[in-house]
Order: sequence, then C-alpha cells, then structure tokens
Amino acid sequence: MTLRLYFHPLSSFSQKVLIALYENDTPFEPRILPAGDAAAVEELKKIWPPGKFPVLQDETRDRTIPETSIIIEYLAQYYPGRSKLVPSDPDLARQTRMRDRFFDLYVNVPMQKIFADRLRPVGMNDTYGVDQAKALLTTAYGMIDRAMETKSWVMGDGFSMADCAAAPALNYADKLIPLVPAHKHADAYLQRLIERPSFARVLREAEPYLKLLPK
Repeated sequence: MTLRLYFHPLSSFSQKVLIALYENDTPFEPRILPAGDAAAVEELKKIWPPGKFPVLQDETRDRTIPETSIIIEYLAQYYPGRSKLVPSDPDLARQTRMRDRFFDLYVNVPMQKIFADRLRPVGMNDTYGVDQAKALLTTAYGMIDRAMETKSWVMGDGFSMADCAAAPALNYADKLIPLVPAHKHADAYLQRLIERPSFARVLREAEPYLKLLPK
C-alpha cells in the first residue's frame, strides 16, 4: 500500500486530513509542499490541475482524491481503523457530514479570510470582508458553545470527521478572536482537541513553520 499526501503542515485543511490519518495510524508518504516552491506546485498540478492541497494519491488503487471531506471518507471506506470517523448509520453519517461542513464553511473559511487579509499589500485590505468574516465567526462560536455544553465531541462520545474539521479551524480562529470568556464550552472543547494525541502530533509538526504565519 502506498498512500501519498500532498500538503503543508500549517494549512488548516491539511491538518484536518492529517488528524484523520494519525487517528488510525494509517501509513502514508508525506509530500510537503514548501511555500513558494514552483516546482512542487507543478508536481501537484500534474496529478490535480487546480493545484489546491491537500490531495491524497493512492497508488495501490490508482486513485487521486482531492478535497478534505472526500479524502477522509475515502480513508474510512478503504483504510478503516480503530476510530470510526464516519458512522455506519446513514442518519448519523449525514449529521456528521453536516457538522463537518459547518466547521469548514463557518469557522475555517472566515478564519482564513482574516489571516489572508493580513498578507495583502498596504492599501489593498478588504475591511468590509474581514468584518463580515468576524461576524460569521462570532455567530459560529455561539452555536458551537451551545452544542458542546453537554458533549465531549461533536457527535457525542465518539471522535469523528467533524472533530477533524473542528480542531485546526477552531485553533486558528481562537488566535484571531479568543473563545474566552464568552464561549467557555467551546473553549473547553478546543482544549480537548489540543490534547487529543492525533492533533497534538499535528501541532508539533507544524511548530517549525509557525514563523510563516501572518502577524
């Protein structure tokens, strides 16, 4: 079996997939795409022309799998492990997918909007867009806080694909708009995620690259 993952350790969407891989000790070949490395980007485009990462390549099955949720579903189907990241029950699976999309669209995307704006040239900032992103994050925080008041993980007792999505999204968002003091249940959930061995490993591996984050 040869699984190869094209990713960057700082990328929140890459981290989402790494958590899923580490949850089940799934062996894979890491292919880190250095920032600004044109050759690496061209290599990626040969297997996935849009050039967006992460992308999983499965040589055994001759498959190229883009998009984080699809990658995790693929792993759950063909390389399952002790952590059942997508429930077998159709209704629970649908709920898991919905919550996975929630964290991607309403936490990860606005968080990235705020970070990306800091990289824009002086005078080219999108103040209106950033304000919208902050408002969306605040709304999402409130929903997460209420949802996590009585649960350990998004779907209850079991760690799922939705938690893989939540961990990097919330961790980065908290650095922009802190969860505490207004959202103590969401913050407690984030601390559990940070202590989860799979995400703790992802964070350790990202440490050498933190200097690249926009201030």
